[in-house]
Amino acid sequence: MERNTKAVTLRPSTGTGTSSTTASIIGGLRCEVREGPWSLITDLPVSEGGENTGPTPGVLGRGALASCLAMGIVQFAAKADIAIELLWVEVQCDWDVAGYLGLNDSVPPSYTAVRVIVVVESRAPADMVRQVIATAQRYSPYLDVFSQARDVSVTVNVVSPNEV
Repeated sequence: MERNTKAVTLRPSTGTGTSSTTASIIGGLRCEVREGPWSLITDLPVSEGGENTGPTPGVLGRGALASCLAMGIVQFAAKADIAIELLWVEVQCDWDVAGYLGLNDSVPPSYTAVRVIVVVESRAPADMVRQVIATAQRYSPYLDVFSQARDVSVTVNVVSPNEV
């Protein structure tokens, strides 16, 4: 963190960029998600028309939030010279499928509530640990994504089979 902070302070342009991830249907509802050297498979359960061959997009989203917070807590604890013996982050999300299925327009197609539970074991004073966690929350990219509205643009390109 210190090296990156120094680099961005000296040259702010090094701290900006664009990330791009793709998802392609490879059979049924199964998707291959790719970014750089990484790829993984997502799917839906059989009860939702999938084949249950990989985690759902919801698992990945909740996992992104939980792991982003966990990593941030460890980074800010290290910066504050606070040792963490154990760290566990759970993300619980409530949902109502009536929104996703278009059965009730007053219900969002996403989560109706999101709760994050952090369990940390440390010999440091509890108030210092809580401050580190508060700082990690303040600067967590995925907590921000989950809690703040963003402008999203969608571009649709329809091509004929001869053009692919």
